Amino acid sequence: MAAPAEPCLGQAVWNWTEPEPTAAHLLNVCFLKTAGVWMPPMYLWVLGPIYLLYIHRRGKGYLRMSPLFKAKMVLGLALIILCTSSVSVALWRIQRGMPQAPEILIHPTVWLTTMSFAMFLIHTERKKGVRASGVLFGYWMLCFLLPITSTAQLTLQGDFRSDPFSHLATYLCLSLVAAQFVLSCLVDQPPFFPKDPQQSNPCPKAEASFLSRAMFWWVSGLVWRGYRRLLGPEDLWSLGRENSSEELVSQLQREWTRTRSAAQQHTKARDAKRKGSRDVEAPEMEALLQQEGSQRGPLLRAIWQVSRSTFLLATFNLVICTVFRFAVPKLFSLFLEFIGNPTIPAWKGYVLAVLLFLSASLQSLLEQHYMYKLKVLQMRLRTAITGLVYRKVLVLSSASRKASAVGDVVNLVSVDVQRLTECIIYLNGLWLPVIWMIICFVYLWQLLGPSALTAIAVFMSLLPLNFFITKKRKQHQEEHMRQKDSRVRLTSCIIRNMKMVKSHGWEEAFLERVLHIRGQELGAMRTSSLLFSVSLVSFQVSTFLVALVVFAVHTLVAEENAMDAEKAFVTLTVLSILNKAQVFMPFSINSVVQARVSFDRLAAFLCLEELDLRAVDLSRLCPGCSPAQTQAGPNPGTCPSCVARINLTVPQGRLLAVVGAVGSGKSSLLSALLGELSKVEGSVSIKGSVAYVPQEAWVQNTSVVENVCFRQKLDPLWLETVLEACALWPDVSGFPAGVHTKIGEQGMNLSGGQKQRLSLARAVYSKAAVYLLDDPLVALDAHVGQSVFNQVIGPGGLLHGTTRILVTHALHVLPQADWIVVLEDGAIAEMGRYQELLHRKGALVGLLDAARQPGDRGDGETELMTNAEDPRGPAGSEQSVKLVPEKDGTTSEAQTGAPLAGPEWAGRPAGEDGTQNGRVKATMYLSYFQAVGVPLCVYALFLFLCQQVASFCHGYWLSLWADDPTVDGRQTQAALRGSIFGILGCLQAVGLFASMAMVLLGGIRASSLLFQRLLWDVMRSPIGFFERTPIGNLLNRFSKETDIVDVDIPDKLRSLLIYVFGLLEVSLVVTVTTPLAMMAILPLLVFYAGFQSLYVASICQLRRLESARHSFVCSHVAETFQGSVVVRAFQAQCRFVAQNDTHVDESQRVNFPRLVADRWLAANLELLGNMLVLAAAMCAVLSKAHLSAGLVGFSVSAALQVTQTLQWAVRSWTDLASSVVSVERMKDYVQTPKEAPWRLPACAARSPWPHGGQVEFRDFGLRHHPELPLAVRGVSFKIHAGEKVGIVGRTGAGKSSLAGGLLRLLEAAEGGIWIDGVPIAHVGLHTLRSRITIIPQDPTLFPGSLRMNLDMLDEHTDEAIWEALEMVQLRPLVASLPGQLQYECTDQGSDLSVGQKQLLCLARALLRKTQILILDEATAAVDPGTELQMQAALGSWLAQCTVLLIAHRLRSVLDCARVLVMDKGQVAESGSPAQLLAQKGLFYRLAQESGLV
Repeated sequence: MAAPAEPCLGQAVWNWTEPEPTAAHLLNVCFLKTAGVWMPPMYLWVLGPIYLLYIHRRGKGYLRMSPLFKAKMVLGLALIILCTSSVSVALWRIQRGMPQAPEILIHPTVWLTTMSFAMFLIHTERKKGVRASGVLFGYWMLCFLLPITSTAQLTLQGDFRSDPFSHLATYLCLSLVAAQFVLSCLVDQPPFFPKDPQQSNPCPKAEASFLSRAMFWWVSGLVWRGYRRLLGPEDLWSLGRENSSEELVSQLQREWTRTRSAAQQHTKARDAKRKGSRDVEAPEMEALLQQEGSQRGPLLRAIWQVSRSTFLLATFNLVICTVFRFAVPKLFSLFLEFIGNPTIPAWKGYVLAVLLFLSASLQSLLEQHYMYKLKVLQMRLRTAITGLVYRKVLVLSSASRKASAVGDVVNLVSVDVQRLTECIIYLNGLWLPVIWMIICFVYLWQLLGPSALTAIAVFMSLLPLNFFITKKRKQHQEEHMRQKDSRVRLTSCIIRNMKMVKSHGWEEAFLERVLHIRGQELGAMRTSSLLFSVSLVSFQVSTFLVALVVFAVHTLVAEENAMDAEKAFVTLTVLSILNKAQVFMPFSINSVVQARVSFDRLAAFLCLEELDLRAVDLSRLCPGCSPAQTQAGPNPGTCPSCVARINLTVPQGRLLAVVGAVGSGKSSLLSALLGELSKVEGSVSIKGSVAYVPQEAWVQNTSVVENVCFRQKLDPLWLETVLEACALWPDVSGFPAGVHTKIGEQGMNLSGGQKQRLSLARAVYSKAAVYLLDDPLVALDAHVGQSVFNQVIGPGGLLHGTTRILVTHALHVLPQADWIVVLEDGAIAEMGRYQELLHRKGALVGLLDAARQPGDRGDGETELMTNAEDPRGPAGSEQSVKLVPEKDGTTSEAQTGAPLAGPEWAGRPAGEDGTQNGRVKATMYLSYFQAVGVPLCVYALFLFLCQQVASFCHGYWLSLWADDPTVDGRQTQAALRGSIFGILGCLQAVGLFASMAMVLLGGIRASSLLFQRLLWDVMRSPIGFFERTPIGNLLNRFSKETDIVDVDIPDKLRSLLIYVFGLLEVSLVVTVTTPLAMMAILPLLVFYAGFQSLYVASICQLRRLESARHSFVCSHVAETFQGSVVVRAFQAQCRFVAQNDTHVDESQRVNFPRLVADRWLAANLELLGNMLVLAAAMCAVLSKAHLSAGLVGFSVSAALQVTQTLQWAVRSWTDLASSVVSVERMKDYVQTPKEAPWRLPACAARSPWPHGGQVEFRDFGLRHHPELPLAVRGVSFKIHAGEKVGIVGRTGAGKSSLAGGLLRLLEAAEGGIWIDGVPIAHVGLHTLRSRITIIPQDPTLFPGSLRMNLDMLDEHTDEAIWEALEMVQLRPLVASLPGQLQYECTDQGSDLSVGQKQLLCLARALLRKTQILILDEATAAVDPGTELQMQAALGSWLAQCTVLLIAHRLRSVLDCARVLVMDKGQVAESGSPAQLLAQKGLFYRLAQESGLV
């Protein structure tokens, strides 16, 4: 309460006709006293009611009457008593007839009512659980700071005796207000009955006072902890409910469902109205209107509904921030006016300096809180949209899954969601810069008069240039993104199929393709970067150009318009704001445009067709199928994979076998039962729960027990029973951590058979009523397959009594089926019991005949299986034990211990990324700068120095111009000053462009070299490296890390250099102008160094943790997309949604501290920067007599710019340090072991080699890893030229290891291999692998044309390719495809069946025509008919070359000249099939188990 006893006397405050300077009449005592009396009450009465409504709706509990609350109430009561006494004294004096000014009564009355309202607010806050009040903090601060100047003036007048009560009341009131202000900086006790549950590690924000919240000091504990030691997950705060996935996703999903339903109803109503009013429109136009109206709008409205309150509150912060932003140049103008007028008292200069500091500080704080609120909103929307996308993945229809590859879905989560949420910060940039521009032009008009119109003209003339540059840059950016996507897709496919690439020696071909695409990508990026440099320079130069034109017109054209410090430097300050608006607006537009593309992609995905939940009726009492026609694909009738005319009922507890040729619709029938296909007509009903085993096993990147239990309750006894029945117990016993061993991505550390048995175990463990089994025995050898069938699927297995529908190519199990269905072309050809179908001699007999070898007895296999009682053999002691890293290993005895013990050994597979710790090593910076080139680095630094010297001269010259004397209202040297000012500005612009272009071009050069080295290091790595290293880690290097090196590092380095050189200039200016400021600059630099050290240490670790956590989110989304059919079949959607929410929440637990740490740094560094402004202004006031107004303007304007310069210098350094981690990660594989040279200069093999094809193994042995025992040992045999040798054995016997050794995928640990007398160890890898053809077990197709897949090196004509397709009987199929040979294969060839893909791989092999052929389980995934089809196609070639046939089915090797039987990594038997059968050894036992004897 300012001295109420003294009314305002003297000159009127608002008398603008007086010649007194503005700084004098705005800062007189009367004005300050009036502001001190009226502003605090106005503040509280405006914000108080709004604040009451806010806390009434968001109560957090009830606070006890703490000592802090009691102290506040006592002080408040004392203030009320003091105000009441002031009113009473005033009324008493009036009653006594003493003349009193009206304000003597009014002022205490207003404060009395306001104080009473403040006490009411304090009491209400206690009831609503508010522990720290920002509104009351601001009120007490205003009550303390505003009256302090008038109180000081009152004290200096020294008339205490004339009115002692007023003086005492004023001093006491100010003391009590100061005490209340101090108490408002403290935080109260927690609520007695909190509404939110207690968390393990709650966010300290709840315990922070308002001042701590305002300055983000509550983050300091975490930052200090991160500086002292490495941060771990236990250091991260728990997420509040308002930030959790459960809360956020449910809100958005609810709004999305509501808005989408409303949009669909609106669309239907509009279509009905349109059809009623005129003829039906063209289908294309109708579809377009429906698409535009039903996708973008509903999602946008849903997002707005869940985010509008936070966004509007943040926008209000930004508006208030704008007020203080424009208060700074006005106060700066008053300050320069004070410097130029020696008659104004010094205390007004100090007041102006403090006001300048407070305005700049409040602007900084409001801007940082605006950023904080929007960053938190970004985090929440990222959580909500990611959850929405994940939930959509679980309900996509079959057609929608084919339209969206797994990479597309991962891009939605990792790129599009990020880009969409990032644009939220820039939404206000679409309108707020326009307001800034208008206010700036008004300021310029006040300063310069009509000359300010030229600023508009220059500004408008620059807009077309900027829009042209933006348009051209967008085109190159789009081309850059297209090439980048193409490169990432190709690289991903190469890495996923590296075994195929290396087996064929295609590394160089793929290297060339990738680097060609990379060159086009970098070319587009180079052009885009140069345009970006031009754009940045144009924005920087716009301030100079506008200033030059305005100053020239003002001084040279208009009469009596001299340049002074106020006009010069205030104009530059205003133009800097105008420049920010000019930069902010196009950048915001560009961000919103990019976000719109991502938004449309997200909306299109969320509007994709979903599964028809009514396709399968689960309420029918009778399990099975009634008449149904089911078809997949968007165009019924044209899709080749469909089933039709199905009339089928499966009684409960029966085993139904479904057989048929490749492409007959067997898998489609199971998909129809699961509701995965689009049902055209008919109905499907199933009783009870369903378990599903897909043909291609899907396993999760988690432990064995979690894969089997599939998030159901663990039952150890049942788990052990299931693993034993599925022949997994011996394998699990050999794993390092038993059932707790973690399985790699896509089961990388399991063999194909182990993955299939694990998939089957998952189904068995579920104890479902109906089992849908899609050829689960396909990847198992005969012994294991028969054992699994007998113990699990067959009549005496674990699933006895349940309904089983088994799709199979193993025809020998048909006699044990209760019912058999034979499919042809998607329809049932015949069905019945096995003996019935044999007597009919229909489709089943045709399949059996096609499966027999030409020399076999007519019905030998049938008779055997008909008479066999129980052909299963022992599944325990002779089972192989599969160690984790191997594809094929030796056999060891099954451990009898319990592998259920515990997860001590459970961890990530070998090769998985760990989070890197500590600071980035200096060697990484050196590596990057060496890649840039030392001469280029030195030249760039020299250019930056030159442009900064030009900038300094440019500003100093302007200060000299402003101090030039005026003669008759004009400056005599104005033309010279203006010309040199323009030349210096142009030199700065040229230097800035050249320096930025050098940095960006150097960055592109470094990125190109680092990528080539990474690609080379990965390609040269042996196959074991890819088996141990998760695919996601490698893809991360080629996508995210490469993108950071491409874009982020050059951009951050450019920013850092600009800010550092700018900081050097500002320090020089302030020091030279006001040497006293050095006393403030040095301590501030120490503080800056401290903040930088604290921040960098913590933020780098947080960013690494965030990257690792986000990888889990992307991996889980990709994993779920690939296994969504399995998840739905098991009705496990809720469990998977909960796991995804957990992954997202863990990612946001890291993201939230990181974003708050950013605000902590910005708020505190800008506060220190504003202290530099205060120091420069205070020193200028102290040195007023010795300084000119021009130098002061130069100094203070530079100090005003340093506020954000220093903050962004630290931020850029930190961002650069975080980004250089990507260089470290790209060089991770430099030291990994590399395989042998691809070509040798002096090769032992001279062309043509091999001319015969003789292969000899001499005491050959190999191991999969140096620490492991030999997987193959002591193998010695010779294969003569042209001989066909079969290799058989149980799983893990070492069959595939022999093929790997022959191709040198695994190097020999002992002995060696000779081909035509040449040791293959003396032959280059590509020379060797190009002379051998392998047809692997898993058929692989690469994304691209069918022709490219068949002729990878482009060595053959179209006629030769068609001839190869004719040989494998695929010519009709290829001829029917769109584009024929140019038909684009989808990812992994998912639009073709497994059998068709295998035949295409066979055609690819036929084109190579080598002397040695390896068939590695090539027929395991096809039916017997297709197997004979493949052998017939190979007939002419097999007669001319040496063949190594590795097979599960002994039937495949019966026509071989010799058979090798592998057991425990050694050759157990060798001889012709007849000889081995006669010996009745291991081969005979295998034949018995296969039903061949």
